[in-house]
Amino acid sequence: MEAISKLFKSNVRQYGMIIALIAIMILFTVLTGGLLVKPINITNLILQNSYILVLAIGMVLVIITGHIDLSVGSIAAFVGAISAVMMVDWGLPAWIAVIASLVVGGLIGAWQGFWIAYVKIPAFIVTLAGMLLFRGLTMIVLEGQSISPFPGGFTQISAGFVPDLANTATNMIAILAGIAFTVLYVLNELRGRREQLKYNFEVTSSTLFVLKLVLVAVILNLFTFMLASYAGIPNILVLLLVLILAYSFVMNKTIMGRHIYALGGNEKAAGLSGVKTKKVTFWVFVNMGVLAAVSGLIFAARLNAATPRAGTNFELDAIAACFIGGASAAGGIGTVFGAIIGGLVMGVLNNGMSLIGLGIDWQQGIKGLVLLLAVAFDIYNKNKRSA
Repeated sequence: MEAISKLFKSNVRQYGMIIALIAIMILFTVLTGGLLVKPINITNLILQNSYILVLAIGMVLVIITGHIDLSVGSIAAFVGAISAVMMVDWGLPAWIAVIASLVVGGLIGAWQGFWIAYVKIPAFIVTLAGMLLFRGLTMIVLEGQSISPFPGGFTQISAGFVPDLANTATNMIAILAGIAFTVLYVLNELRGRREQLKYNFEVTSSTLFVLKLVLVAVILNLFTFMLASYAGIPNILVLLLVLILAYSFVMNKTIMGRHIYALGGNEKAAGLSGVKTKKVTFWVFVNMGVLAAVSGLIFAARLNAATPRAGTNFELDAIAACFIGGASAAGGIGTVFGAIIGGLVMGVLNNGMSLIGLGIDWQQGIKGLVLLLAVAFDIYNKNKRSA
């Protein structure tokens, strides 16, 4: 028990939110009579929250640098509108429209990044202006009307599933994916533990290590079995997994990732250490623009339409996901995995409260309270460490 307590205290930010997510899922599973964990609802949870999770990946990088981006919802709506005009009105192939939309998102990020990094206008002001500007441009592009339908191939981004090996009741691709990821996870953890022991780092006991491996393996295979019981692996889950792995690698294993953390921790010290702070800030916002474009395309594909009200409050959900997932409002702290966990906490809360018939007024209030408690928890831990 002492070892477990020590393990939890040393990783309280990460494990605390995972435990909270599991507790929330158990609570709503009981309240909904098991509806929350039905295979069809698990798949819907992924589809409903995919665009927020994509935004959260980019937003956590922005928050780590000590900034904020209020414009991502409007950018997502604007890019969705641009893609609709290109595909529906102009008849361009979907792949050309997608590439052009991503370029537009990158240019918007570069525009905002220039004002923030080089002109030194606070990110709050620049992105607030961007929120208003691109919401207005969305209205102009769509002329106040929705544009639909998109080509069938494009909508498969959000509505499609990875084809199965055979026409069976249980999707074998999902089952095999669960086994494969379990093997890769176990091998990676064993390699990491060997490296720690090689350099005489402190590691958890063998019992706790094996328990952790077994628990993760069970959860992972249970999740893929649920997907297999419905329609298999959604295409959007594959995209999310690629983004999570890629950005986790960048933040944990590359110079760029270390520079982002250094910038958020102490900008002056980072600059004196050779970090090109303006350049790092600029590219973080370019990246945010591209991921906002990806989110807009996903949302448009899910709706099969571009609408003037698309993207409303996306920025608030993405920011909340990052803070709930352990990012610090002061910058310098946060992880991609934590942002995903925070997004899932918000998603499960939304879904569970809807399933039990809770009104939107109560839903908004409860989500606001959860966000406040998460930030208070962050400040409490920070004060406790500095005491």
